[in-house]
Amino acid sequence: MAGNKINMLEVADMVRHWLATPVNGFLGSSYGNDAKSLLQQPHNAGLADGFLQKLIKDVPILYGMPSGTVNLYMETVSKDRVRLIIDLAGTQVSTDTLGNIT
Repeated sequence: MAGNKINMLEVADMVRHWLATPVNGFLGSSYGNDAKSLLQQPHNAGLADGFLQKLIKDVPILYGMPSGTVNLYMETVSKDRVRLIIDLAGTQVSTDTLGNIT
């Protein structure tokens, strides 16, 4: 098992799981995200940094990634819909792959 390495697709699956899990989704743990808290906020509010810090705290393998390789983007899809995209050194995970975040 010492030679096994985790690839970026497995890391992306971990982030996808985190995106699909609401905060406190596991009893006794703050694991998960509150993506809805990013909506209807000014772009300069600094919320993206806190969102990424929570992601890195909850998915510790991201600590090992070089600085600047975990990024968050929000894209307007339609008048009343946005897409959240997390870029992991070129591998993108978006809320589109999850369906609606509720």
